[in-house]
Amino acid sequence: MTYDLIILGGGPAGYNAAERAAGAGMKTLVIEERALGGVCLNEGCIPTKTLLYSAKVYDHAKHGEKYGVKTEGATIDHSFVIDRKDRVVKMLTGGVAAALRGLGVEVVNASGVINGRGPEGLSVEAGGKEYVGKRLLICTGSEASVPPIPGLRESVASGFGMTNREILAMREIPKRLAVIGGGVIGLEMASYFNSVGSEVTVIEMLDHIGGPTDADIAAILLKNYAARGVKFLLGARVTSVGTGRVNYLPAGGGAEASVPCDRVLISIGRRARTAGIGLESVGVLTERGAVVTNGRGQTNVAGIWAAGDVNGRSMLAHTAYREGEAAVRDMLGQKDEVDYDAIPSVIYTNPEVASVGLTAAAAKARGIDAVEKKVTMKMSGRYVAENEGGDGILKLVAGREHGNILGIHMIGNYASEIIYGCAIIVEREMRAKDLQKFVFPHPTVGEVIREAAFSI
Repeated sequence: MTYDLIILGGGPAGYNAAERAAGAGMKTLVIEERALGGVCLNEGCIPTKTLLYSAKVYDHAKHGEKYGVKTEGATIDHSFVIDRKDRVVKMLTGGVAAALRGLGVEVVNASGVINGRGPEGLSVEAGGKEYVGKRLLICTGSEASVPPIPGLRESVASGFGMTNREILAMREIPKRLAVIGGGVIGLEMASYFNSVGSEVTVIEMLDHIGGPTDADIAAILLKNYAARGVKFLLGARVTSVGTGRVNYLPAGGGAEASVPCDRVLISIGRRARTAGIGLESVGVLTERGAVVTNGRGQTNVAGIWAAGDVNGRSMLAHTAYREGEAAVRDMLGQKDEVDYDAIPSVIYTNPEVASVGLTAAAAKARGIDAVEKKVTMKMSGRYVAENEGGDGILKLVAGREHGNILGIHMIGNYASEIIYGCAIIVEREMRAKDLQKFVFPHPTVGEVIREAAFSI
């Protein structure tokens, strides 16, 4: 049998593309070596949010006196939280499998390797069998980066060191947790374990946390977590990992120091998973280990597309969904292209951080004449009612001449649910004067967007 489409990888890009392709009448095969849903559903987005929600409930129980609610003796059962996480994941992965079955998508649970192109099409081997497709979509995702720091790989082998996969299965709460990396994964896990009682130290090589997050917002987030007891070592370079400690060089030089800890989370970043899948057999081009694609998901080889983390462009689950859809539409001859300047991102800490589009610094780096306006979230009555002592802000970045919105960035709870509307604003290139005419429901936190627009 020759398939219309073979998809290598059943993560967000792969399974969503399979649904779209099968729905359009394409005979589709998905090859996935681990579990449908990929890293996001099994070892990333959903498991972390499940843990973080439990931590938020626990925080509310412990600190409800600010709102007139007093709870005595609140405790958290971390093992129960992990069990609940497993139930949530099982339910959602089962839903993905059922949706694919309902659409007639075939699924092979095996590692897939591209063999090359034959007279019938593209050949992929999986589980000792050969499968042939007219088209191929590569969605092999990414894996945690474990750089060659002395002792780091050995720490993972011994169980002392963990990536996102291992920490989300850990059933004990470590007394002291060291987190190498102050990006999204590191901060979210630091947030959870700080809430449930660990002494958390975040070691970050940059002079700020949150990666490309707006500098003012990153500083507010750091201040909030430092006040809760999280220790941040910024500008620090990890030199080695030993038994019960992480060694580092502090910012500005000086003698090597150590962070004593019971467990270490390695969250230095992720890398595209391209090794060993046979890209060389068909000549697919890679750069810095990631498959090179255009906005339609096309690779340099006719009949082969790639979507999701494997292309290294955005490495977010929702970007993967969009890329998979764009690739399938391109296969069907429909016009579509991903707008990477309108991809929202969220850090699910407490408070939440969300952003879309350019920061003022990024606009300047592109040579764009832009203006930045900052307003406090306290301009929203609902924010004040629900966030005693909150210090959230919202920033609008707009073109100076026309007032077109280039970016929206915020810190404050509900940010994750507001940012999708901001993505539409950025993608549609709306202007500040357009936002001034929007009618926001009152009272909502999102009203601050309109207030900020009047300051442009």
